[in-house]
Amino acid sequence: MFECRFSEGLPCKMSNAKPRSESLFEASQRLMPGGVNSPVRAFQRVGGAPLFFRQAKGAWVTDEDGHQYIDYVGSYGPMILGHAHDAVIDAVTRTARNGLSFGAPTAIENELAELVQQYMPSLERLRMVSSGTEATMSAIRVARGYTGRDRIVKFEGCYHGHSDALLVKAGSGALTLGEPDSLGVPAAVAAQTITLPYNDIDALQTCFQTAGSEIAAVIIEPIAGNMGCVPAVAGFLDAIREQCDQSGSLLIFDEVMTGFRVARDGAQGLYGVKPDLTTLGKVIGGGMPVGAFGGREDVMSIVAPLGGVYQAGTLSGNPVAMAAGLATLELVTQDGFFEDITSTTEVLMTGFEDLAGQAGVSFTTNQVGAMFGIFFREPPTNSDGRVTTFDEVLAANSDAFNTFFHAMLKAGVYLAPSPFESGFVSSAHGEKEVAATLTAAADAFKQVSSN
Repeated sequence: MFECRFSEGLPCKMSNAKPRSESLFEASQRLMPGGVNSPVRAFQRVGGAPLFFRQAKGAWVTDEDGHQYIDYVGSYGPMILGHAHDAVIDAVTRTARNGLSFGAPTAIENELAELVQQYMPSLERLRMVSSGTEATMSAIRVARGYTGRDRIVKFEGCYHGHSDALLVKAGSGALTLGEPDSLGVPAAVAAQTITLPYNDIDALQTCFQTAGSEIAAVIIEPIAGNMGCVPAVAGFLDAIREQCDQSGSLLIFDEVMTGFRVARDGAQGLYGVKPDLTTLGKVIGGGMPVGAFGGREDVMSIVAPLGGVYQAGTLSGNPVAMAAGLATLELVTQDGFFEDITSTTEVLMTGFEDLAGQAGVSFTTNQVGAMFGIFFREPPTNSDGRVTTFDEVLAANSDAFNTFFHAMLKAGVYLAPSPFESGFVSSAHGEKEVAATLTAAADAFKQVSSN
């Protein structure tokens, strides 16, 4: 029997009939590679068949069998207002009635760009695109075009989309040739990417001493969101800024996940470090497919039609996505929004840690704003007392995570189906949702302890 919790907070019982999600997954595997259109959705990290959702509202999602779950995935970050927020839906509906796409400029592109610039002034010029991958790929091309250099530095545990230059893992040493992290990535392309340990200032300085004159740009998630929410330690981003300034390299902040998620002015405002280029996505589209890249005016002036770096997109800046993003940003930039959502996330993380301790489970969390990571391990003995490196993430107990994930899912709480994904809280998560989540977690931690 399947148990879940409905939004009224009442437990429910479902029949033993084959879940519709399982049937749909069987069908989808005959249509799509692995049955999904994005790999993490296949549940391979945690096992079992993925859920197919049909509806969402506020902090809740409903699957094809009618089970409701408190959602901490939030479409992997964009749904900071919760699902189907009235203001966003109204804006999308109103705009869609006038046409879905024109292949021509629209006034609403200006409105969204102006609002982004107001709170992230480092984006002196920006261009809208249709995905985070497109944004980071374009930013890399701009950096290479501006500097006339080929090499790129990235960091372990950071994900910047699936373009060739960024699907690269480290070689046997920090400065050895990068190796493709995917079939289909030419070795010659991977060789231009250097991968360094995240939060390692010594490795960064050694890299620039050896190859600084060849480096076009450093790209980094200032809060790594694809190894479970790992923020940069104090001084790390400043050290990158300094090395880039000394070598003539550009600093790219990948804020696809953190932009308008951790603070009104993003991670760059939170940490007081100004990048040369920034990539955005997720929240600025309010749940619609969107991305953006931008930065210094002199750098962006080399983008076509002004300069020789070509970039284009048929659906870039399409009015429906712009309307969703504009409606979202108008709400999240209001005074007190981030203070409230951060406080809710803190209550949730403190509750998790307390319950894990009561159950005798090794467990710790990271949190920045309304973004969090959970790790089934003791807090590291570093100066921060929190997980700060990819190796520390890998040392966490993945079996314990899987047990916890499925226990929470059965109790009606939907977490990301991977220990390497961040969790997200929305403004729709209230006291009732947090209390129900912690009730479910108390039992889930007991199950982890007993395994």
